Amino acid sequence: MSENLLEIRGLTKRYGGLVATDNVSLGIRRGETHALIGPNGAGKTTLIAQLGGALSPEHGSVCFDGRDVTRLSAHARAELGFARSFQIASIFPGFTVLENVALAVQACSGSSFRFWRPVKQEEVIYLAAAEVLRQVGLEGVAGRPARLLSHGEHRQLELALALARRPQLLLLDEPMAGMGPEESTRMIALIQRLKSAYTILLVEHDMDAVFRLADRISVMVSGRVIVTGTADEIRANEEVRSAYLGEEEFDEEAVL
Repeated sequence: MSENLLEIRGLTKRYGGLVATDNVSLGIRRGETHALIGPNGAGKTTLIAQLGGALSPEHGSVCFDGRDVTRLSAHARAELGFARSFQIASIFPGFTVLENVALAVQACSGSSFRFWRPVKQEEVIYLAAAEVLRQVGLEGVAGRPARLLSHGEHRQLELALALARRPQLLLLDEPMAGMGPEESTRMIALIQRLKSAYTILLVEHDMDAVFRLADRISVMVSGRVIVTGTADEIRANEEVRSAYLGEEEFDEEAVL
């Protein structure tokens, strides 16, 4: 068995004359939390979209758990164990938090959303949903309509929907975006708890979160991965410092 759960080899995506990802190669080890950082416009979002199946690369390949998934749809990748959080549109505002997660559990089991009514009769599904809510710290608001959640709780629910798929790999796309200090602290603590159970690829601008959570960090600039290393190695890298020069999102005190 390979040390890497995810193998990215030479991924390239162009938009006219703009090269969004430029021959990106990267390995994500099983069980690690790997952060992807870089200035705005570095290609991080395009890379995540290619990994999740929303965009097809012009060149290169994506291998997951030893299988080439480059041409598979986002749905097919999800069935294999991918879960991309914070890009999920299937939250039902009028349903309770528990009902939303129960629907995700039901869908994962192969049932259709058209048959949501029988979910209420399925104790096993609700027990599984309640366990997912416990994982993300939302058990106390299980009966609350989703529309009444705070921004931070909404993000936790999105993560719960991803976990309901029983994934091997979590693609977390800026989980702290729009959060205040208290909500960010709670999200960091939540991801810290999940680290032992999942392989995580984290895209995040909050450098404090990155250095607290990541086992390894890769830095993207102009569509390329310029360096991969531990937090200490990234802090000391002059090329990284140059890449972030003038970037407001980069907290130098957290890095240097």
